[in-house]
Amino acid sequence: MATKVLVPLLGEGVEEVTVIKWLKKEGDTIAEFEPLLEVNTDKVDTEVPAPASGTVLRIVAEEGAPAKVGSLLAIIGAPGEAIEGGRAPSSKKQAEAVKPETVVQPAASVQSSVAVKDLGFISPVVARIAAEHGVNLQQIAGTGLNGRITKNDVLAYVESGGPKTAERAPQAPAFQAPSLAPVGEDQLIKHSTMRRAIAEHMVMSKRTSPHVLSVMEADMKNIVQHRSANKEAFARDGVNLTFTAYFMMALVAGLKSYPLVNSSWTDEGVLVHRAVNLGMATSLGEEGLIVPVIKNADNLSLLAMARTINDLAMRARAKKLQPDEVKGGTFTLTNHGIGGSLFASPVINQPQCGILGTGAMQKRVVVVDDAIAIRPMVYLSFVFDHRILDGASADSFLTKVKQTLEDWK
Repeated sequence: MATKVLVPLLGEGVEEVTVIKWLKKEGDTIAEFEPLLEVNTDKVDTEVPAPASGTVLRIVAEEGAPAKVGSLLAIIGAPGEAIEGGRAPSSKKQAEAVKPETVVQPAASVQSSVAVKDLGFISPVVARIAAEHGVNLQQIAGTGLNGRITKNDVLAYVESGGPKTAERAPQAPAFQAPSLAPVGEDQLIKHSTMRRAIAEHMVMSKRTSPHVLSVMEADMKNIVQHRSANKEAFARDGVNLTFTAYFMMALVAGLKSYPLVNSSWTDEGVLVHRAVNLGMATSLGEEGLIVPVIKNADNLSLLAMARTINDLAMRARAKKLQPDEVKGGTFTLTNHGIGGSLFASPVINQPQCGILGTGAMQKRVVVVDDAIAIRPMVYLSFVFDHRILDGASADSFLTKVKQTLEDWK
């Protein structure tokens, strides 16, 4: 029986996606959980894996076209299998109603809830682990609610050496930057969905709030020494200890000391957020950038912070984030120093109060206790909403961030 691939629910409040690219064409064979297409919502490009193995009998949704959650994307079945009605609906009719009992909800990357065959709902973590280890979920008895297969069920099955599927699903092709025209010829590079979203958000931000920049310089000597002393230990735990983790911890200290910075402007008043959810601007190269959010960052140790940063950055570049992971930020860090920039004036990620930019770390000659010294220095560029903060309150926050970095033990 043919399987209908529907637009999955990718997050709370997500009602529509844009089809970015089909990774298979009609007539291609595909394995269960193998990426079938890429969709975009809220600047997040997400792979939609196939809910079943077989042949792509019909592709319904066109690239670049919007598609409602629950609408038909494609049909997978056996080669030459007849499709109900003779042909699949055209893309113009893809929003037609589909009987729930006759369809299968596809896996919406490994991050979203999915329903596969008779297995019931499979969590994103379970789907990813199963795909990575080539595990046939039909062989696992679930211990969760109503027999649902849990992460521990899959891990226990893997550790027990249970049977696996014949082969692991192949990975989606890596992103290829558009090639430029030969010298002397103009070329129009069409805006991607992500680039349009970034442009609209940046323009809206500059129109929404008065941006003010304050810059301080931090001595990173203690941070450099601490990182050198602990990098190997963190690596044994599978964690890459980056400077970003220290900047995030310093931001947590600053936001806890000055809660007004962890706020948003509303018509009724300034909304001070209880949770500290730190956005982490992550470059995707030619495609643009995305800002995954570290939820409840104030509850994390340095090790947990570094591990979370590693995970979000890796999945952002692999297009494995889910829409909920780029929402709810209360403050943002952008490390523009990766490209060699010393300091910059970042644009606030609305509706947040501010954004901190960290520049490239350089050894410079400074005066320490009336003596000349060479220290690793970094500029901290704090852009804030002048409707919420004034110079004094903004500088008090930035001073706390600076001191946390310089006094690190």
